[in-house]
Amino acid sequence: MATSNRLYGSLAGLCIRAAVPCAILVGGWVGYSKLSVQEEDAPISVVEKRILRTRVVELEVTDYPVLIKTQGIVQSHNQVTLTAEIAGIVTKVSPSFETGAYFKAGEVLVEIDPRNYETALSIAESQWLSAKSALKIAKLNEERKLRLILSNAVPRAEVEEASATREQAEANADLAATQVEQAKLDLQRTKVLAPFDGRVEAKSIGLGQMANPNSPLGVVFAVEFTEVRLPISGYQLPYLTLPEFADDPPVDVVLRDAINDASSASWHANIVRTEGVLDENSRDLFAIARIEDPFGRETGRAPLRVGQPVVASIEGEVLRDVVVLPRAAVRQLNKIVLVKPEDQTLLPITVDSIWSDSEHVIVKSSAIPEGMWLATTAMVYAPEGTKVDIIPEASATSSLADSTSKDAEASIPQ
Repeated sequence: MATSNRLYGSLAGLCIRAAVPCAILVGGWVGYSKLSVQEEDAPISVVEKRILRTRVVELEVTDYPVLIKTQGIVQSHNQVTLTAEIAGIVTKVSPSFETGAYFKAGEVLVEIDPRNYETALSIAESQWLSAKSALKIAKLNEERKLRLILSNAVPRAEVEEASATREQAEANADLAATQVEQAKLDLQRTKVLAPFDGRVEAKSIGLGQMANPNSPLGVVFAVEFTEVRLPISGYQLPYLTLPEFADDPPVDVVLRDAINDASSASWHANIVRTEGVLDENSRDLFAIARIEDPFGRETGRAPLRVGQPVVASIEGEVLRDVVVLPRAAVRQLNKIVLVKPEDQTLLPITVDSIWSDSEHVIVKSSAIPEGMWLATTAMVYAPEGTKVDIIPEASATSSLADSTSKDAEASIPQ
């Protein structure tokens, strides 16, 4: 019995040891069978050739009026700081001397206590009367001495002394008269008058405050007209004729609000002079434009306030026999794509502009072959001689600036 059990155990161990290699062989065969099957190749996609499509515009030779745009800030042409010329307490401030208020030339804006100066004037006038009386006595005494010397009744020394006394009395009378004028002037200076028709920018003194000579009372500016400094670049100068002398004709300018683009307000101005020197940083020449009645007090138009940023449009020279290109159709500053009408093939060329602005690029008519169309759709791939489809005008619902490369689908030969 024991022998049978040992035999049975040996056979079981032998079977287990034989099963492991068999399992490995079976697994290898199954894996080989799976990997040795050739997979079918994926179908190769065929690249569909697509034709370039573009919008076009006809090019015409025309005359183009140059419109120069620049910017500036409205400035007062005459701004002064009012100061007191004498000392005293401020006893009155005009309602016209408030920030933003208008005033007329000669209007009393500030009054200083005049009592001290009225007293000084009375004293000066009394001294002048006394000096005039002394002069009158001195003249009478001199005349009497001159008559007596004719009869040798008095010595010549007394005559000379009388003449000297008269001269001294005349000098005293002149001094007293000058003191009267000074006292009158000081009394007048107790009233601060408006130097011109203007407006108050800032007030720096109030009722009851002490004013001293040269102490500021406020800042005012004239409202008859204002001015704008407009920078003109060296590129723009050849297309403008600016006034250099007083008798040169002014140049018309239209100003618009530079803050609110939606505003329809505009103001007419005239360039009346230039500053005569180039700005040392930008090398621009500043032209001075004048705006009459800027606050609309006489015309009733919208006010153009000091400090207002404005955009200026200036009419320049007229360019003759040129071609006007939409700026959106010009690539890399000087490259355009033309379309030959006869076979609708592309002709990319390089052009030199003689003028450009935010909307147009102007070239000489000789730079464009006659009868060509201009491609206005952005095309990344536009080789010469490529045939294109023209997008009809009816489908061109978007502007030139909204054209995208979606309209230009190029196929590159494989």
